[in-house]
Amino acid sequence: MNDPLAAVARLSDVPEAVEAARAAVDRLYRHRVLRRASPAVSAESSLRGARASAALAGVTVPLDALRRDEVTDPLVHGALRASAELGRLGATWRKAPRQVLARLHSVASAGLAPAESLGRPRPQGLPVEGTPDLDLGEPPTADEAAARMDALVGLLETPTKAPAIVLAAVVHAELAVLRPFGTADGIVARAAERLTLVEYGLDPKSLVAVEVGHGELPYLEGLRAYLTGTPEGVSQWVRQCASAITLGVRETTAICEAMQRG
Repeated sequence: MNDPLAAVARLSDVPEAVEAARAAVDRLYRHRVLRRASPAVSAESSLRGARASAALAGVTVPLDALRRDEVTDPLVHGALRASAELGRLGATWRKAPRQVLARLHSVASAGLAPAESLGRPRPQGLPVEGTPDLDLGEPPTADEAAARMDALVGLLETPTKAPAIVLAAVVHAELAVLRPFGTADGIVARAAERLTLVEYGLDPKSLVAVEVGHGELPYLEGLRAYLTGTPEGVSQWVRQCASAITLGVRETTAICEAMQRG
């Protein structure tokens, strides 16, 4: 059976990067704080992840302001809603990924896009809203984006031998470069990556603040490498996603250590 993701998993230096990230997640899951406080760690990780995703999209807010509910920016609220929605979407992700992506866009873009466009693919000719995280030049046409979205859905619905990290990296990149909705596509892409890591077994408790990791790396550079379509460029992006996971583990470990200190 054709398995394009397995081919991506064999690209130069990808197996080593994936194994290093997986080992980091395994170490995190052995932290003693998680025996009693796993839900609290997950909640804090999700909050920090949403803040980092909004920052990549151009809006940086203090973490304490988020905790005190003092932030009014609609993009930040969209990132928070998308993050909160992941726990309700997991069971549907493998079976109906289009439905999940539509829901993520609906919650992420509320207040940013007209109500009638929420959860709907962008029509031909609709300008794509530019944000710093998706400064990638002209997007594909709506027809091209729809065709590649069909292919992406096919990947999600087809069994693969590739690790979850590889699938998550491809999901993230495809959504980011295609800009299928025209607003909040970066927020949706990063939420979908995290959901993939959860539902495909790497991080079932949603502990890893992978979005924080992306914020510490050359995010646009990695996406532009992926856009080249070359083995080297795709490998660079997948390895960057693996590094983001490792950095996200570091962030979550700090959360655990803070809770342990009380």
